[in-house]
Amino acid sequence: MKKSTINLLLTLSVIGLILLSSCGTPKDVVYFQDLKPGSSIDISATPLTLTIKPQDKLMIVVNSRDPQLMALFNLPEVRKQIVSNGGSSLSSTGQDVLGYTVDKNGEIDFPVLGKIYVAGKTREAIAEYIKSELMRENLVKDPVVTVEYLNLCVSVLGEVNNPGRYNIDRDRTTILDVLSMAGDLTINGNRTNIMVMRQDGKNQRIYGIDLTQGNNIYSSPAYYLQQNDVVYVEPNDVRIRQSTVNGNTVRSTSFWISLISLAMSVAVLITNIK
Repeated sequence: MKKSTINLLLTLSVIGLILLSSCGTPKDVVYFQDLKPGSSIDISATPLTLTIKPQDKLMIVVNSRDPQLMALFNLPEVRKQIVSNGGSSLSSTGQDVLGYTVDKNGEIDFPVLGKIYVAGKTREAIAEYIKSELMRENLVKDPVVTVEYLNLCVSVLGEVNNPGRYNIDRDRTTILDVLSMAGDLTINGNRTNIMVMRQDGKNQRIYGIDLTQGNNIYSSPAYYLQQNDVVYVEPNDVRIRQSTVNGNTVRSTSFWISLISLAMSVAVLITNIK
């Protein structure tokens, strides 16, 4: 084999390696690629106001000018302590309040008022109902009722820096809010297909969001999240190739490097024989 042929083979090998390396670099890593500074976009996704579901837990606080009435409706947090004789005692902190867990029928058991149906209602609707009932029963003349979430959360899985469960402490929490809580995507996360899994009765609905396209984000039904949603960030092609045994597949850079190295070795061997 002529020297010029070997040089050509080496040149082609180097070019091939460069091309393979560039192919292994993830391209879709920039968010909002269709948006430019100074532009505007309508959020066409329907605003999602969270409503209460069975097994949700609420903190309900009734404020009044009469401290005795406040103590009647605000249950103190009770903590169980183990004492030296092997028994137990109960103590009240006098600061925090117990949460009300919504039962399977969608109800909570509120002091004095009894069973209250709260499933499908917003925080504001529950607070207004309790306030009106307290006044109607002449229990409190000037109540201020506050309802807050205690255990509403979403799960974030996959290629994010901090996967886990994150609390929702306000209405209209967005996919961008939750991904920020999770420390953003890793460089190996597929930004073009963020999956949001949402249980709707007996059905599990799956939504896909493309973070590289602002129009797709702001128009998605999953832009606003609700309690118990699961957000999954799948790995991109580079990450998938790295997860194979030794990373050696026909799609991997290392496979083609090995193949080119073998071809060069054979070419040199043939030259030496001649």
